[in-house]
Amino acid sequence: MYMEETTLRAPQMPCLNEPAPDFSANTTHGPKKLSDYRGKWVILFSHPADFTPVCTTEFIAFANYYEKFQAINCELIGLSIDSNFAHLAWIRNIQANFGVNIPFPIIEDISMQVAYAYGMIQPGASNTSAVRATFVIDDKGILRAMVYYPMTNGRSIAEFVRLVQALQTSDAHQIATPENWQPGDKVIVPPPKTAEEAEARVNEGYECVDWYFCKKAL
Repeated sequence: MYMEETTLRAPQMPCLNEPAPDFSANTTHGPKKLSDYRGKWVILFSHPADFTPVCTTEFIAFANYYEKFQAINCELIGLSIDSNFAHLAWIRNIQANFGVNIPFPIIEDISMQVAYAYGMIQPGASNTSAVRATFVIDDKGILRAMVYYPMTNGRSIAEFVRLVQALQTSDAHQIATPENWQPGDKVIVPPPKTAEEAEARVNEGYECVDWYFCKKAL
């Protein structure tokens, strides 16, 4: 059977700890490139469509947390496969109906160029809309985390604040953070790499359960 050449291609998946795909796109704040944000952390997040209820709750939450993201040197960039006119109408609708101003840019991605570069189009979940994907990009342009959610369920925006804080803390102190770590909590010391280091670890002044599991306060 003849198959048209317009069959959707498989999503291209970016890789952690590699440079995030750069892009140049029109947004509600004018033309933007990812490289414009070098020196700042970035959360790039996609939503299925404008004027949808779950997405509206997420955008309101991102806006409410905007100052917290700014305080940790992190910028927000939204995206959906809608026109800039639709984006502008939607953010004006959010302002009118919910009293919330959307302070960050939203990418117009009708061509799906950015969505494909970041694997936001998931065959089987959506063929013409970007799923709820979130990408954490550090101040050097390196992709540090990515999270995909189904079309039906909203994200926890507070978790992304926490995640950026955890990544920044790990970078600054060369440590790891435990489950649900919050700023001020004890952190995990990297485990020993040799038998000699393992033998010495429990006497190094850390809070240890065993040689491989030690914490400390910063």
